Amino acid sequence: MPDWLEPAMAANGIGSFDWDIRRDVLEGDLRACAIIGLDAMDQGRFDRTAASFLALLHPEDAPVVRRRVERAVAELGQCGAYYRTVGPNGSMRAVRFRGRVLADAFGRASRMVGFVWDATVELHKRDRADRLALLREERSRFIKEAARALSEAVTVRDVARVFTELPLPGLPPDGLVLASFEAGRAQILGASGYLTESLAVWDRTLLPAGHPASEALRHRAPVFVSSRAEYREGYPEVWEPTSRNGRGSWAYLPLVASGRAIGVCVVSFDDERELDADERTLLTTLGGLVAQSLARARLHDAEHELAAGLQRVMLPRTVPAVPGVTTAVRYLAAGSGLQIGGDWYDVVPLPGGHVGLVIGDVQGHDVHAAGIMGQLRIALRAYAAEGHPPAAVMARASRFLADLDTDHFATCTYAEVNVDYGVVYAVRAGHLDPVVRRADGSAAVVPVAGGLPLGIDPDQEYRVTRFSLDPGETVLLCTDGLVESRGMDLDQGVERLTRALAAPLPAADGAARDPLEELADRIASQAAESSEREDDIALLLLRWDGPSGGLAAQQLRRRIGQADLARIAEVRAELRDALRRWGVAEFIDTAELLSSELVTNAIRHTDRDAMFTARLYREPAADGGRARLRVEVEDESDLWPTRRTPGEQASSGRGLMLVEALADAWGVEPRGSGKRMWFELSGVAAA
Repeated sequence: MPDWLEPAMAANGIGSFDWDIRRDVLEGDLRACAIIGLDAMDQGRFDRTAASFLALLHPEDAPVVRRRVERAVAELGQCGAYYRTVGPNGSMRAVRFRGRVLADAFGRASRMVGFVWDATVELHKRDRADRLALLREERSRFIKEAARALSEAVTVRDVARVFTELPLPGLPPDGLVLASFEAGRAQILGASGYLTESLAVWDRTLLPAGHPASEALRHRAPVFVSSRAEYREGYPEVWEPTSRNGRGSWAYLPLVASGRAIGVCVVSFDDERELDADERTLLTTLGGLVAQSLARARLHDAEHELAAGLQRVMLPRTVPAVPGVTTAVRYLAAGSGLQIGGDWYDVVPLPGGHVGLVIGDVQGHDVHAAGIMGQLRIALRAYAAEGHPPAAVMARASRFLADLDTDHFATCTYAEVNVDYGVVYAVRAGHLDPVVRRADGSAAVVPVAGGLPLGIDPDQEYRVTRFSLDPGETVLLCTDGLVESRGMDLDQGVERLTRALAAPLPAADGAARDPLEELADRIASQAAESSEREDDIALLLLRWDGPSGGLAAQQLRRRIGQADLARIAEVRAELRDALRRWGVAEFIDTAELLSSELVTNAIRHTDRDAMFTARLYREPAADGGRARLRVEVEDESDLWPTRRTPGEQASSGRGLMLVEALADAWGVEPRGSGKRMWFELSGVAAA
C-alpha cells in the first residue's frame, strides 16, 4: 500500500474489507468495522460469514446486497450497493460499499476486496427529503380537499363549519377563528379550540387599529406573530385580552374577495414557533380559498334572505279563522335556486260569513314571477271580498293579469264555500282539480269545469262547478309541484296524493294538534322527501266542520244582481241543499218554485238588486214541533205587484197565482224604500 493511501482513506472515512469466497471468511480493517457498527455489536451476532453479515442489514436491504454480490461473483465483476445496518439497540447506520471479485489461477472466483464508507448523513438527508416530499404531497392533497369542501359549502354557516374542521397537515393548529367584517365590526362566524366567553370580547365590536387582524385587513397581507414577546411588543393595547387564551404564536390571514376585505382567519398555536416559507404559503393559500367561499356564501345568504322576505310578504302571514271551517296551509320552496316562485294560496272571508279559497301558480320561478303573483293575489282577493260570484272573480282576475302585459300567465282554482250548508262553488283556470276526503275516509278528485289560464284571453268566461261537503269532509287544493316531478307523471302524483289524503287520521279527542294539521304535515313531508322535486308547492286544506250541534244554520240569505239571471239557478240549488239539511225535504219542490217566481218578478220588474232570505222556524215540542218556512224577497222598487188572470196563451202573469195557490200564507210589506214579498210553508215536525 502506498504511503499516501492510508492517510487519504482515513481523511475520507473509508475502510477496506476482504472476503475469502471459498472459505466464506469476511475480514475488514478497524475503520470498516466501525462504519458498519461491529465495534458496538455482540460478537455472537457476527461470525465473519457472509450469512451473518447479511443478518446485520436492514431486512429491506439484505436481498438487494445478496443479489448484487452473487451476480458479481458469477461474472467476476464489480458491484456496489447502499444498505442500512441495524444495531442491537435499534440504531440505524447507512453504508455504501464498492467491491471487485478476484479470480485464482484457474479463473474461478476467489476473493472480493473493496471499500466501505459511512452514508448515515446521506440517510438522514434522504429521510428528511422523503418526509418533506410526503408533507408536500399531504399539503397538496389538503389544498385540493379543502377547495372541494369549501366549494360545496353553500351558506356562511357551512363555510364556518368546514373551516373550523380543517386538519392542517404537519401544522396542527390549537385554535381556529373565522370572522367577517362589516364597517369595521367583527362578527365571529365559527371557532374551535376557544372558550365561547374568551371570544365574546371581540364579537360584534369595533377592532382597534392596533389589532393584528386590523393590520392584516388594512394591508391585505397576512400577519404572522411567532412568540408572546413579539405580540406584546408589537400590539400592546390588545395583548392583555389576547394573553388569556394561552397561545404562543398566531397567523392572521385576511380574507379578500374581488378586491374587498370581508373578514379574517386566525390560526393559533400553543407553542411559540416561527413558520417557514412553505407553512406560510399553505396558510396564505387557505385564506384565499376561504375568502372566495365566504364571499359566495354571503351572497347566497343575502339572496335567500331577500327571497324569503319577499315570499313572506307575498303570502298571507296568517290564515283568517272562519267559524264553521278549519283550514291548514303549507308552502314548500323548490330545492334549488332562490327558493321563490309564483305559487300562492289565500283564504278570503266573504260577505255573509262564507269563505273563498284560492290556489294559484304564476309561470316562472324568479322574483319577477313572485312580483306578479303578489299583484294577482291582491287583485283576486279584492274581487272576491267585494262579493262577486266565483266566475266573475276569475274573469276579472284574468283581465287584470292580461292588462299587466307581463307575458306571464297563471293557473288558478277559486272556490267559494257556503259555510252554512257546506256547498262549494269552484272555478278552474288551467289548474288542478280539487281533491275531497269524504266522511268515510275515501278520497277522490272532483272534476271542475276548466277554462284557459289567467292572462291568456281577457274575454274568457269561466263556468262554475258546484259540489257539496258533509260535516267533517275536507277539500284539498294544491299546485302541480305536489303531484309532478321528473320521475313521476301527473296521474301517478294524483294517485299518491289521494292515498295520502285517505290514510287514517288520529282521533280529534285528546289530540295535541288538530288532525287537519297532521294531515297537512303528512302530505307536505311526503313531497319534501322527494329528491327529484324541482317546483314550489302550495297546499291548502279546508274541512267543513258544520254548524254546532250538527244542524245546518236555518237561514239562507243571498243578494241577486239585477242582471245576473244565472244567480237565480244557484240560489235555487242552495235552497234545495238547505232544506234537505234542515230536515224539511218535503218543502223543496214548492219552495223552489215559489222562490223562483218571487225572485224573477223582483228582477224583471225593477232595476235594482234583490235580496233573498229563507228562514226555518220550529214550534216548541209541546205545541207539536211543527216546522214553518218563511221566504222573503226584498227590492228597492215602490211598484207593488198586481195579481192578474192571464189567458191560456199568456206567457206570464201566473206568479202570484201560484204563490196564492201553493203557499200557506203570503204577502207584500213596505220597507222604507222598496218592499218585501214573502210566503210561508208549514209542515209536520222536522226530522
